[in-house]
This record gives sequence, structure tokens and C-alpha cells, in this order.
Amino acid sequence: MECHRSDRQVVVPVFYHLDPSEVRNQRGEFGEAFQRLLNKMKKDVNFDLLCERELGWRATLHLAANIAGFVILNSRNESEDIKTIVDKISYLLDKTDLFITHNPVGIESRVQDVIQLLPIQSNDVLLLGMWGMGGIGKTTIAKAVYNKIGRNFKGRSFLANIRQNGRKIDGLVGLQKQLLFDIYKESPIKTQYIQSGIAILQNKPNKKKVLIVLDDVSTLEEMNTFCGSRKWFGQGSIIIITTRDMHLLNGRVDQIYNMTIMNESESIELFSWNAFKKASPTDDFNRISRNVVEYCEGLPLALEVLGSFLYHKTESEWELVLEKLKRIPNNQVQKKLRISYDGLNDDDEQEIFLDIACFFIGMDQNDVILVLKDCGLSAEIGISVLVERSLVIVDDKNILGMHGLVRDMGREIVREESPKRPEERSRLWFPKDVIDVLSRENGKYGVLGLALKLPRARGRCFSTTAFEKMERLRFLQLDEVTLIGDFEYVSKDLRWLSWNGLSQIPSNFHKENLVSIELENNKVKLLWKKTLRMEKLKILNLSHSHFLTRSPDFSNMPNLEKLVLKDCPLLSEISPSVGHLNKILLINLEDCVSLRSLPKSIYKSKSLKTLLLSGCLKIDKLEEDKIEFSTTLLTYYTAIKRVLFSVVSSKSIGYISRCCYEGFSLDAFPSIIWPWMLRYALICI
Repeated sequence: MECHRSDRQVVVPVFYHLDPSEVRNQRGEFGEAFQRLLNKMKKDVNFDLLCERELGWRATLHLAANIAGFVILNSRNESEDIKTIVDKISYLLDKTDLFITHNPVGIESRVQDVIQLLPIQSNDVLLLGMWGMGGIGKTTIAKAVYNKIGRNFKGRSFLANIRQNGRKIDGLVGLQKQLLFDIYKESPIKTQYIQSGIAILQNKPNKKKVLIVLDDVSTLEEMNTFCGSRKWFGQGSIIIITTRDMHLLNGRVDQIYNMTIMNESESIELFSWNAFKKASPTDDFNRISRNVVEYCEGLPLALEVLGSFLYHKTESEWELVLEKLKRIPNNQVQKKLRISYDGLNDDDEQEIFLDIACFFIGMDQNDVILVLKDCGLSAEIGISVLVERSLVIVDDKNILGMHGLVRDMGREIVREESPKRPEERSRLWFPKDVIDVLSRENGKYGVLGLALKLPRARGRCFSTTAFEKMERLRFLQLDEVTLIGDFEYVSKDLRWLSWNGLSQIPSNFHKENLVSIELENNKVKLLWKKTLRMEKLKILNLSHSHFLTRSPDFSNMPNLEKLVLKDCPLLSEISPSVGHLNKILLINLEDCVSLRSLPKSIYKSKSLKTLLLSGCLKIDKLEEDKIEFSTTLLTYYTAIKRVLFSVVSSKSIGYISRCCYEGFSLDAFPSIIWPWMLRYALICI
């Protein structure tokens, strides 16, 4: 009982053929035996010491008898009583490790990475977040860390799958009860309210050093239910939170461990243990195994599920499964991944996710935001939420990406809108389905986007009447496709047009609502003869237009922000109207080898932030007038031999990149002015 008082150790009394009240009050046979002990001690201990011991012993016995324990009276089967006691004590000690996995591939290195973020000897209460997409192994690694360091704490609790278990009958209150019992070993609290459980955690007088894992947290309410304050726990406690939502962690935890997918060797090994029950594929399945592993893209869940599914199947069956996966993803994997999609807060976020999955992977985030915002979607906020939920990736070049299986999950959601009738779906991207709909001319009102990208050798021709009923079409992406007929049939709602290999610009195409036009690799010499009014147009990309000789007139494009004319080798003239674009941010003229000069009006642009002239071999100078635009000016591999003082001294220019041939020089000026003039300058001779 002294250990119970001083070290908070757990005491469980066993009353064997004895009523607890006899111990509590020292009566009956127990009381008589206690008195005999005192009488025997009178011979050896002085009176004062004996009195002190007697009082202490009686108080201790009273306390011990008040602790809930085991009462065994008139037992018919003492072996069952012993088993009950052993089970109870084993549970109270909680020394059993959690089961992790049968095939612990790649786990140990990740566990060590997490442990390095945990200062085990610290007196602070540390919160660590583990973030990543569904199926990437957050729970597995959290269990392994829990097993590894759990014995360093006086209490520990692993609350599994809070997202799902929190929705059951007991809900979060039931999980609170588990947490309190796990770390304090007390009888379950009798409460039906979260606030009551919070009050108990807050008011515990003796705070323990504990390890707590909150697995799969999806809301702030869930987090606050179990760790609303660090003051709830003793010094040196560690709380680990696994989640798919970065927003829950930012500003609330001390460290974040970003889960990584498996590398190739780890993927092959994990897949092989499930598919062949050994560490590597058999020789005859080596090639196709690597194809399956490539499809899984390092996601442990997919590697385990597909490996187990393919176990003991023939090579021809493997081929059929792999072919089917390209159309219809595995259901077990999809259910796990879809949790993140279903957890999105509003329809906008779900719509944005589906649009990206079907059309916008590999595109610049800013371009996509411009297009989606004009469709009435809160694109900027929506994409940030998707990134936080591990559904979308934005790389260091601002390009949107998505794990292949997450992409397939999004596309499967669209396919399930109408599994047998593709014309009834909201988005069409699979070539066979698109060709079928365009050939039959049976597209419906609900089609919001359509993409058909064909190899050059397999180009197709369709009638524009195929679009007549697609009145809500917002996105159209064509590659090596020819449309013939009246373009009045194509939707007026079109916001994004991407058409590679176009040979002629339709004259009666609805352009009034277009936000982005991407006509790369087209075959036109002149984009359009008349000046067209396109007030909503913000992006015009004519890259790799190898027959284009002069740019279009920009007079009626007042909101244009991005002009890309990269690699137009015959382009020799830029319309002076480009300098009157009051909202232009970027002009890219890279590798326009026939271009000799820029319109003078371009130098006076106050909105332009970036001018790219790299590879314009015939441009040999910039105007001497002070440039008023630009934070970035790229002029390497041009014929420019002198950077004029008036150009460099512009305080608005923050970056000059310059690579050139022999003969390059800078106008003489004191070197001391460079630091305050430019944030960065790269001069390569």
C-alpha cells in the first residue's frame, strides 16, 4: 500500500474465503488473527512503537479493503477464479505488444525516423503528427513505435480508428473511457458526455507520464476530446496523432512526420510476401510482378491487397486482373482511399477533386485555379484542402499531381455514376468511352468535361453535332482529333479548351466564356484574321506552333494574364497591342528563333512580372528606356552582349539570369549598387 501511495502502483486485493468487511474493520477470524499478532509483538517492541504501527496497519487495512478486488467465497471452481485473476492482472499490466503485420517490410527504418523526432528524456509534453494518404501505413508505423517505446511510460493507450469507432453507439465517450482506464487503470467512468470525460482528464491530481496514440483523427473535435491541453498529462508524455488532414496538425503539434511511399525494392518484397509467400517473385512471374508493383506506386495497402488476391493464380489470370485494374480499380483499395473523399466538407471540394483527377493532373496550379474559379468553384481554398487531405500533390514547380490510385479512385467515382452508359456520366476521359459517345452522338446534358487524347497515327474525325446535347460542357481537351461541321453546337459554357494538333481555328467557335486556350503543336499560320472579343480569357498558350508567323491581336483580351509562345520558330512579329494588356503577368517567348525585337510598348507594362526571352537568338538588345515591369528577366542564349545600366538599375527587377557567348559586358557602374538593386543575378559567361 505504500507503493500505491507513493508511486501510484496498482493494488488488487484478493479476499480468499474472507469478507472484505472483516479486513476493513479487523473483525471476525481476521480480526482475531490480527490481535494475536499484536499480542506476540508486545514481547519484542516497545509500547510507543507498537501503538504507532498498530494505528498505521489498521488504517492501511481499511484502505486496502475499500479497493475493488476479487472476493472468493464458497468457490466451486478455484481454477476458474485463478484464470479470472490472471486475465485481469495481465490486462492491468498491459505489457502485450500490438500486432503489427505478418510481413514487416520497410517498417524498422521508418520507426527509427519517427523515434528521432521524439525526445524521450524531455520533461515537456510532446505532440507528434503522422500525416499521409490512406493506405500508406500510418497506423502500422504508429503501432510499431508504440511497441518500441511504450515501456518507458507509466501509462499508455492506443485508440484505434477514431474516425470510424467514434461513430459507433458509445462513440467518443466510449473511447474516452478506454483512454482513462488504459492510463489510470480505474473502473470505467460512468458518463455519457464528452465534457465529463474532459473534466476527469483535466482534474486528475497525479498526472502520469503517458504514451497515447490517437489513430485516424479526422476532426478537431476528436483531437480536443482526448488531448485538448498538454496540462492533462504528466511531464515527458508523448501524444502521437495519425491523420490524413494536415490542417489538423498545423500549429497544434510540435513535429510532423510525413509518411513516404515504399521504394521499388521494398514494394517488390512486400508484394512478393503476399503473392508468393517469399521475399521475391518467381522467375516466370518477375516481369508481370513488376508491372503490378508499378501500378501500386509504392502504396503498402495496394501491394498487400493485390498480392494476396493474385496468390496461387495463373499468369493469364494475372494479365486479366492487371488489364481490369486499368478500368476498374480494386474494391478493397478503393474503399480505404475513398474515406478521404467522403470526408470532404462540401460539394465544391469534391467537384474540384474529380475535375483534377479526370483532366488537370500535370497542369500548373494557378492555371487550374483561374479556370475553376470561373466555373463558380472556390478553387484556391478547395485545392489547399485537397493537399491537406493527401488527395492532391503540388510539387516545387507548382504542378498538380495525384497518386495513381487516388486518381483511379476519383475516376471510379465518376464511372459509378452510370457504369453501363458512359454518356450519362459527368466526365468522360477513357478513350473507348469517349469515342463511343462521340460516334453515337448520344452525349447528355450532364456532361461537364470531355478529354480524348489519341496518338498521331490513330487520329479520329467526328461531327460537331456530337456536342449538341452537352450544353453544360466546361472542359474540352482534344489531341489528334478533327471536328467537322458547325461549331455552334459546342457549348457556350466552355471555360477550358486544350486542342493539340489543330489545323484550323473554327470561325464560329463560342469563345465568350473561355478562360484558358491551349493550342500547342497546332498547324496554323495565323490564329485568326479578325480581332476577337474574349473578355474572360486569362491564359493563351500557343507553344510549339511551328507554322505561326505572327501573334494574334490582343486588343480585345483585356484580362489576359499569361501569354505563352514558346518554341514558335517562324514567329517574327509580336503585336504591339501586347503592351496594352493591363493585367498581363507572364510572357514566354523562349526559343522563338526568328524574333528580332519586341514591341516598344512591352517595356512600359506595369503589370508584367516575368519576361522569358531565353533562346531568342536574334534579339540582340533591350530598349534603353528604363524597364518598368518584371521581377524576373531571363535572357540567356540570346544575342544580347550588353546589359544596359538603365535595365539593371530598375528597382523592380529582382532576378536576372544571363548566359551568353564571348563578348558579353556590363555597363560600367559601381559594384556596390548590386546588393540593393537585385535580389538575385546569375551571369554565366
